[in-house]
Amino acid sequence: MFTLRWSVFALFILLPLQAQEIDWDKINSNTIFNLIARQQIDQTSYGTHIIQMGDYNNAELSLNARTNIAVQQLGDFNTLYFINSFTDKESKAAITAEGNNNIIDVTGSNSISDGIQINVKGDNKTVFMRNY
Repeated sequence: MFTLRWSVFALFILLPLQAQEIDWDKINSNTIFNLIARQQIDQTSYGTHIIQMGDYNNAELSLNARTNIAVQQLGDFNTLYFINSFTDKESKAAITAEGNNNIIDVTGSNSISDGIQINVKGDNKTVFMRNY
C-alpha cells in the first residue's frame, strides 16, 4: 500500500524526462499541469505512476503484478482506494481527482473495467466502484 503526501519531488522522480527538454526555471504551479499533460505513460509495461499535488492526499493501492495504473490527485484531502489484488489478470486504469476532499474507492477488476479512466473534478465528490 502507498500513502503519499504532497511531493513535487516525487513528481519528477515518477515522470521520466530528459533534462534538456525542460526549462527548470519556468516550472511553477501554473506550468506544472502542462508538464504533466506532456507525459506519456508506457502502456506496454506494468507499473504504478502516482502524482499528488496538494496537502494530505492519500493513495492506498493493493495491486496485482500485472496492473498498470496512473493516478493524479491535484488538490487537498483527496483519497483513493484501489484494490485489484484478488485476480492475476492484466488491468490498466487512469484515475484523476482534481479538487478537494474527494474519495474514489475501486475494488476488483474485470473486462469491463480494464482501461477505465475515472476523472473527478470538483469538491466533496465520492465514487464507489465494484467490479466482480
